[in-house]
Amino acid sequence: MKIYFAGSIRGGREERTAYQELIIHLKKFGQVLSEHIGDDKLGINGEKGITDTKIFKRDIEWLNQCDLVVAEVTVPSLGVGYELGRAEMMQKPVLCLFNTTKGARLSAMISGNAVFRVAVYDHIQAAIEEIERFVHDCARTCDAL
Repeated sequence: MKIYFAGSIRGGREERTAYQELIIHLKKFGQVLSEHIGDDKLGINGEKGITDTKIFKRDIEWLNQCDLVVAEVTVPSLGVGYELGRAEMMQKPVLCLFNTTKGARLSAMISGNAVFRVAVYDHIQAAIEEIERFVHDCARTCDAL
């Protein structure tokens, strides 16, 4: 199984530790194409040594290849929003995870979209449990898996 993980980079790295834990767990189910999202060395300036155009093309190719998308959407990010829109157009199964302890509200464009599975959590174990349910549900209902 190929998994695309989306999380904020240039929008802010406050949830980097959560990204790392979620990616570690996702790797139990398959290849995480975008595992660099959790890298400690990746700051708000993004990846070094690669142009924005190459990042865009690579990430779109990964979205094309993946079987499902998991997005941590607590930190608002234009890029993650764009990726989610593309994933929806590609009819990829999408799980959006939102940490309720940060005091923010989730965008209605995410929470109001019936195509996305949205799960709120207040501790990382709850997010991991949501991932497990999502992956298992996808494995039962998605032909590509």
